[in-house]
Amino acid sequence: MAQNKGNQKKTPKITFKYKRLWWVFGGLWLFIFIFFFALSMGWLGFMPSFEELENPRSNLASEVISCDGEILGFIGVENRSNVAYDEISPNVINALIATEDVRFYDHSGIDIRSLGRVLTKTILGGSSSSGGGSTITQQLAKNLFPREKKSKLGIVYSKFKEWIVAAKLEHNYSKNEIITMYLNTVDFGSNAFGIKTAAKTFFDKAPSDLKVEEAAVLVGLLKAPSTYNPVRNPENSLNRRNTVLSQMLKYDYLTQEQYDSLSALPIDMKRYSPQTHNEGNATYFREYIRAFMKDWCKSHKKPDGDYYDVHKDGLRIYTTIDSRMQRYAEEAVAEHMGKEIQPAFFKELSRRKNHSPFVKVTQKQIDTYLTSAMRQSERYQNMREEGMSEKEIRKAFDQKVKMRVFAWNTKGYKDTIMSPWDSLLYLKSFLNAGLMSVEPGTGHVKAYVGGINYRYFKYDNVTQSQRQVGSTFKPYVYACAMMNGLTPCSQVPNTEVCFENFDGSLWCPHNSTDARKDEMVTLKWALANSVNYVSAYLMKYHTNPEEVVALVRKMGIKSDVPAVPAICLGTPDLTVSEMVGAMATFVNHGEYVEPIFITRIEDNKGMVLATFTPERNEALDPQTAFLTVELMKGVVDGGTGGRLRYKYGITTPVAGKTGTTQNNSDAWFIGMTPKLVTGVWIGGEMRSIHFNNMTYGQGAAAALPVFGIYMKKIYEDPKINFYKGNFDRPASIDVEMDCSKYQQDLQADEYEYDF
Repeated sequence: MAQNKGNQKKTPKITFKYKRLWWVFGGLWLFIFIFFFALSMGWLGFMPSFEELENPRSNLASEVISCDGEILGFIGVENRSNVAYDEISPNVINALIATEDVRFYDHSGIDIRSLGRVLTKTILGGSSSSGGGSTITQQLAKNLFPREKKSKLGIVYSKFKEWIVAAKLEHNYSKNEIITMYLNTVDFGSNAFGIKTAAKTFFDKAPSDLKVEEAAVLVGLLKAPSTYNPVRNPENSLNRRNTVLSQMLKYDYLTQEQYDSLSALPIDMKRYSPQTHNEGNATYFREYIRAFMKDWCKSHKKPDGDYYDVHKDGLRIYTTIDSRMQRYAEEAVAEHMGKEIQPAFFKELSRRKNHSPFVKVTQKQIDTYLTSAMRQSERYQNMREEGMSEKEIRKAFDQKVKMRVFAWNTKGYKDTIMSPWDSLLYLKSFLNAGLMSVEPGTGHVKAYVGGINYRYFKYDNVTQSQRQVGSTFKPYVYACAMMNGLTPCSQVPNTEVCFENFDGSLWCPHNSTDARKDEMVTLKWALANSVNYVSAYLMKYHTNPEEVVALVRKMGIKSDVPAVPAICLGTPDLTVSEMVGAMATFVNHGEYVEPIFITRIEDNKGMVLATFTPERNEALDPQTAFLTVELMKGVVDGGTGGRLRYKYGITTPVAGKTGTTQNNSDAWFIGMTPKLVTGVWIGGEMRSIHFNNMTYGQGAAAALPVFGIYMKKIYEDPKINFYKGNFDRPASIDVEMDCSKYQQDLQADEYEYDF
């Protein structure tokens, strides 16, 4: 009885303890509920809204796309471009799931089983090999809404937020959409954000074309992009790739036979092309497009009223460039400049007394040039920002340091020890180049090479640089003369002609040789051999400077062309793009078509925002245009452009014109086929930088070979299947082109000469 009473006295205390335990337990769950509710509502810090989850924003780079569908490069804060699920190879999906989240299709954003493994093995057991507990959805949440804090407590807090965001993402998106978003946002290193850019950067492929072993390399990069970079750390990358392959084997995405075969393969990085501002395909062209798009965005608004941003809005810029022709153009410039012209120039410099690339320039002038270059350099700008004085900077530029400078080799650079001041002179020792190709009938620019290396030589020699054009200007003079009645077989005297200057003195241009001096010669022979006497004769007796200037204005040349007799020898300073556009007029039956670079612009959803068509105008009659082409064919068939035939083996119909300016400062070649007109310029950064002799300094030796190498590559590519036929002859033309079939004797007394 007493025992029962004792038990009755203890019961209330036990009940109270249980109740208190339940209150604590319930309070804990209530706290957790309130904490996560407050967290999800954004009361405890930033939490993406429903609208932001529906439309997650990321910096999307704009794509620069060639006319044959290749991505030339990206313009953006991050090289990121989205793809759809069906544009991603299943090999990538399988490798990702096997390596990062094998239960991806079984959980709802948070994998409880993986969390349990992390708790028991990693945290309690101290094992670092048990892996992490983050699902692909959680990693996506972290990519879309990065963690704000770096402390351990902050990381735990952010982890809770990622759980909530992951759950919301699973609620709003399908599994395929989530894995696509993840692959579109993840960082693969080498400035490649997203699977599309990564596939392009590492393997020059679309994501849909990635092989199993390539997909494994890319998925392996996700763990540590720098550590497992296949270029910088090939051994680490190979081991990591094989780890990914073993995971695919473990979860039945590969058979043992497939694994054994693939794991034995080396990693092929031959097509690795980092997509940075300074590297990749068509760098000068991309910079031209970037500048154009920045201006375009200033006057075009999005539906929300904000102006478009070419660096963040993922625009798709469809260009006229043919990626294959662009590649061949860059290869042609590199092959000729790197293997022939630059070595020859360095050899000449070694024989000069002061080894300087400058000719007939004082040391004071050289110092002025180099000081200007110093002030434009990134090193100088950084020093100025640090507060250094001009005197301190100049002293620092004289100190030798380790640096990387341009070199014609497979890497495109060499590591050396040199003072920054000497490096400026070193870079001035390189001859540069400009090339542009345009389709005459459409005005579409097919290739654009603004220089030899954009990282080290930022100046664009296609649209920015105005250089003296030399004899490439002569076809315009001949065209005016033929508009006034002459024909290719008309004979004119190859005799000195003089013009009176404003001060009463005489200007009498001279020929480079005495070939057929004082004889009657045909226009066809004269242009083929670039005879100065005949150009002067035509300017004085069959046209005039005002008429020539009026013609080239109609042909798209906007730069200053003084209406003076000297233009007959090519004194104007013009750009490569102007010359190519104007020369294409001859091939296009006298109709000028403005060269264009972009056909349309789309937003990141594929909606067309703008389309572009070239301006057109009739510049000269079809007969004169055709006759001028016939004259220029003679340059290649038997004149200064003959090495296209005997050295480069080009047998198809080609017209052209070489050009060499005074002191070999500028070397030009304009090459024309029925479907493509190309201009090539070669020269130093300043006109005082040049060869001292014609062996390499003339247009036929310095510029023409680039065209020859370039066109040979195009003709030999079966996929391009480039047209090899002749130029179209207008039906109305009734002029004999074969000058050997008749003699048109022009007597001297038929003209009033004023020599």
